[in-house]
Amino acid sequence: MTALKILGPIETSVRKAQVTLDELWSQTNVETRAYTGNIIALTVRKHLKRVEEALSGLEGRYAGRQIIGVMDGTDDLKVHASMVLQPGGTYVERLTLDASTEQLQGAILPLLRPATVNHVWWGSDTKPEGLLMRELTEIADQVIADSLTLDIPPTRHYALADLGWSRSAGWREALAQVFDSPEAARQLPLVDHMTVRYAGTKDLPARLYAGFVADTLGWKNLKNVEFKAARCGRENGDLCGAELAGNGVRFTLTAATEGETARVEAVWDDKKHITEVNVPAMSLAEGLGRVMARPERGEIFERAWKLAKETL
Repeated sequence: MTALKILGPIETSVRKAQVTLDELWSQTNVETRAYTGNIIALTVRKHLKRVEEALSGLEGRYAGRQIIGVMDGTDDLKVHASMVLQPGGTYVERLTLDASTEQLQGAILPLLRPATVNHVWWGSDTKPEGLLMRELTEIADQVIADSLTLDIPPTRHYALADLGWSRSAGWREALAQVFDSPEAARQLPLVDHMTVRYAGTKDLPARLYAGFVADTLGWKNLKNVEFKAARCGRENGDLCGAELAGNGVRFTLTAATEGETARVEAVWDDKKHITEVNVPAMSLAEGLGRVMARPERGEIFERAWKLAKETL
């Protein structure tokens, strides 16, 4: 990733944060400020760099103020303010808070820019404990998380944006293309087994994807689904491919080692059909941007979530 120009960080306090940001704005020579939304990213120190890079990749389109809460600090609350120059020439405000979860609980709300959309991103792989997450979901328009890790069920109170679900979107669309053909669609009742392959160690997007396919096929559970780690040159958590098989039929999607396509091999009636579909790789920043731009909420996700949850 290209190094971004950053003004700061300057150590400040919750009470003086706005004044400090105004001082930084005065150094930018920018007359107009884009007050889009707030994104609150809760994480721990070992994931901080990854979270910062993902937030920078948003280019300020959906949140002009970024508040990063580093939850494994001490009770001595530290606040650092900075301005991050985006590729388009605009600046994004970034406030990084280093404290315990108890300290963060009272510190974040006063820093939110009012009258804008609030996105809350749980950027940690541990389940939220205490009141911090509960407090933030009260003011959230959207909660972004790997909801299977955190056991956050879909709710009507806010839009739950699942990063794993978002990152499997290209694979869901690719599978739909495979069965656009009436001949291929007629083979679906014969499919009784599925294998899903994923990159790295995170299999939750694969489980949600399997839940989507199983729900589409009318399966009651995922007992006939295998999950396998694979190598395909994609980021941790992205899918590498899937195979649907049954008596005399097989449909295999395999990500190309380079580029953004997947090879499709379909077999039925002892005939092999080979095609190619477009399945763009999706980085963490792209996944974030997608869910912030187009929150995916609905019965299909909820049913897939329930099926996937039963496998954990």
